[in-house]
Amino acid sequence: MPLRVLVLGGTRFIGRAIVDELVDAGHDVRIVHRGNWEPPDLPDVPHLHADRNDLGAVRGDVEAFAPEAIVDCAAIGAPDTDNVLGVVDTLRSATRLAVLSSMDTYRAYGALHAGTVTDALPLDETSPVRTGDQRYPYRGQIPGMDDYEKLDVEERWLGRGGTVLRLPMTYGERDYQRREEFILRRVRAGRERIPIGAGNALFTHGYVGDVARGVRLALEADRTDVGGEIFNLGETRTPTTALRARWILEAADAADRIELVRVPDETLPPDLGMTSAIDQHLLVDSGKARRVLGWAPDDAMETLRRSVRWHLDNPPQEDEAATFDDDDRALEAAKAESAEPSA
Repeated sequence: MPLRVLVLGGTRFIGRAIVDELVDAGHDVRIVHRGNWEPPDLPDVPHLHADRNDLGAVRGDVEAFAPEAIVDCAAIGAPDTDNVLGVVDTLRSATRLAVLSSMDTYRAYGALHAGTVTDALPLDETSPVRTGDQRYPYRGQIPGMDDYEKLDVEERWLGRGGTVLRLPMTYGERDYQRREEFILRRVRAGRERIPIGAGNALFTHGYVGDVARGVRLALEADRTDVGGEIFNLGETRTPTTALRARWILEAADAADRIELVRVPDETLPPDLGMTSAIDQHLLVDSGKARRVLGWAPDDAMETLRRSVRWHLDNPPQEDEAATFDDDDRALEAAKAESAEPSA
């Protein structure tokens, strides 16, 4: 049965994919966003323009729509979540609530950045989360992110019977983080050799279309099954970073002309640093979503091909100025190391 769904932040990447998914499934969708990003090919659904910290400005329009479901795609911490929930709490019609969170809530994420090891894998929804000095991971590091804490977001939505969707490293069409760019920028430049580190990292990824389908299924599900629950959404099997790099080359039809060259980790260019060796991996188990929601990701190689093709067809503007001096130095270092006589 179609639902009236209010989407908070639904014009970029994941939010946009969720809107597409809901509209294609026949739901009646309204989007609330700031109006700073208006893609021309967005589905033809009504928009309300408001900052999430001033959602009261469109309260009358929201109440008139009487949403049965709300999905928040843009919550980052306690202040902006409290502002949104102040309005949500007045909407008696909204009985289905969902919010996007992240696998960065897990303790293993803090360990990864601290260079330690704390957790066995895979992580499920009951695995330990960050505490103490691991909280607020970007405070003092990224401007405007001092209040970023998805655990604060989760606590507030779960307290209202909402459903939390913990997302992995999400890739796909319109990804403004361009997660395949560390390889694709070199493909576009016609590089024949790409330096790569140990590449042993295992990080769960997820295709944006699969994530959007998981959100839709959570909204459509029986509240007794999903209300106040947390679900991981991620790929079923995860390659190492080195293998993922090779998959990206294959998806770009470049594997037969570009060689991945192992270089010392300390010589890696900054944008290839994620291919260095790590100790704490970040693998999550999405079995609960498969069992309860009936969710399953599409074939990983096929979704990667879709993503790679879109990003090759839509290169970033700064790609034109790309230089690879750091690559050349790393490749020379690897050459010199291999030429040294063994003891």
